[in-house]
Amino acid sequence: MGVSLFLALKYIKPKRSVASVITCVSVIGVMLGVAVVVIVRSVMTGFGDTWREKILAFRPHITIQSQTPGPLTGEDRLADSLRKVPGVTAVNPEVMTRVMLSCNDRVLAPVMIGIGGDDFTKAYDVGEPVAGSFSLENGGLVIGSALAKSLGLGVGSEATVCAPPLPDEVYLPRKIAVTGIFTSGHHDYDSDFIIADLDTVRDLTGMEEGVNAICIKTDCPMDESAFNSTVDGVVRVLKSTRRGYHMLDWKQADRQIFDALAVETNMTAVLLLLISLVALFCVMNTLLVLSVQKTPEIGLLKALGFGKLKIMGVFLIHGLIQCAVGIALGLLASWAVLSNLQRIVSWLAKCGMEVFPAEIYKLEEIPHRVIASDVVFTVAIITVFGLLASLVPALIAASKDPVKALNE
Repeated sequence: MGVSLFLALKYIKPKRSVASVITCVSVIGVMLGVAVVVIVRSVMTGFGDTWREKILAFRPHITIQSQTPGPLTGEDRLADSLRKVPGVTAVNPEVMTRVMLSCNDRVLAPVMIGIGGDDFTKAYDVGEPVAGSFSLENGGLVIGSALAKSLGLGVGSEATVCAPPLPDEVYLPRKIAVTGIFTSGHHDYDSDFIIADLDTVRDLTGMEEGVNAICIKTDCPMDESAFNSTVDGVVRVLKSTRRGYHMLDWKQADRQIFDALAVETNMTAVLLLLISLVALFCVMNTLLVLSVQKTPEIGLLKALGFGKLKIMGVFLIHGLIQCAVGIALGLLASWAVLSNLQRIVSWLAKCGMEVFPAEIYKLEEIPHRVIASDVVFTVAIITVFGLLASLVPALIAASKDPVKALNE
């Protein structure tokens, strides 16, 4: 065992002194810093995954539109070709427009989607209906739960739908019965979308043929390699038609949302790491106190021929040991908290602290996912900062004059 390591272990051994108490406080500070960063980062990642899943469940993974002004025609033939692409699970020609929806003397302006081709449940993965059914036959209307609550609508209720007029045309309003109510778990979708069959929306908007877009769902939106393969298959089909199409995948369509989630997660982690620097200042204070207490011993060691590097090594190893113990305890603490996260939340709720109201987040429990690279990054940053915090006391100790140190 090296002399520096031997002395570092000797100095860190509890001796019921002020330095020992400060050392314990420093280790606890590092532990809390690591645990908080890992826990918050995991929860933020879990929320990002959950929102991404909810968005992808409702939104199309690939959208195809015409490059020329006007509707996209020949949609049925193109949809049949796209259904043969490996990885494609649903293809739906759609007409989308914002309409006026009124009932019980209340008026809202949701987006109305006319869907054709595959059934509603393949195009929009929103689980089981809250009420009624998802059948769009016979001109029925499927609406979001928040919208239904706002207008006081239920299954069988009739709502008046009016499409926006064109400069030279006016479309008469139409009463449509509600056949089903869905909930996606995303308030914006539940409050701003209504679904009907394609022919109904065409009649409302005066569109004789064609659609606004062809929407595609795949079985692998989160698998980058498989999704890119599916996209390549879709591109080959579009090129074979010898017509101009504009294709947009979900990464491009919702880039701002996902980028915002990523930035928020990273910024939170950075802020928490900066807060954890407070604990590393405690490590520095511990070593500064130790360098003062051990001044005579430092003088003796230098008088015996120990160089500056060995003296510095004692304090650097002492600081790294504090950080290592704190990191290990922090990882254990974060594992314990994440493993019992829902129990802790339930216990806090019983104590009157509602930290995760289900009616707001629409989730049964707090989502979380630990990413190994995040843990490694946290451990590396804390270790590097701990080494830097130990460097100042080590330099001070190594620069002491042996004669003056022996006389103190």
